[in-house]
Amino acid sequence: MQLSVDFHSEKPIYQQIRDGIVTGIASGTLQDGDPLPSVRALGMELGVNLHTVNKAYKLLQSEGFIEIQRSRGTQVKAGKTAQNAAEFLQTSGSALRAVLAEAMRRGIDRAVLHQMIDHFYDQLEGENHAKH
Repeated sequence: MQLSVDFHSEKPIYQQIRDGIVTGIASGTLQDGDPLPSVRALGMELGVNLHTVNKAYKLLQSEGFIEIQRSRGTQVKAGKTAQNAAEFLQTSGSALRAVLAEAMRRGIDRAVLHQMIDHFYDQLEGENHAKH
């Protein structure tokens, strides 16, 4: 796996690691079941603290992109849902980031943003169910 980090970037290193793996899933470079390096191995390879890699892996796991098992290690979980999510994040990430940046500039609290997203999601989900 070719993964690199930019130590001069404003983007946190754990986020760069996460984004690199999501990009690999979206592009098909990383396939379902592919093993990922251990936290320690990837940390050494990239020259970053293992806690940073662990944070990236935990985020990826919570998003459903990887599976971490003590006996088998860390593997890509790139089923159709994960691949669709990765592709969406790749194509829509900058637009969502711009909206969030504007909300932060206006002082809108994170909890309020989460409530707004949940509200709109529920609305759209209800509309979608009504159509079927």
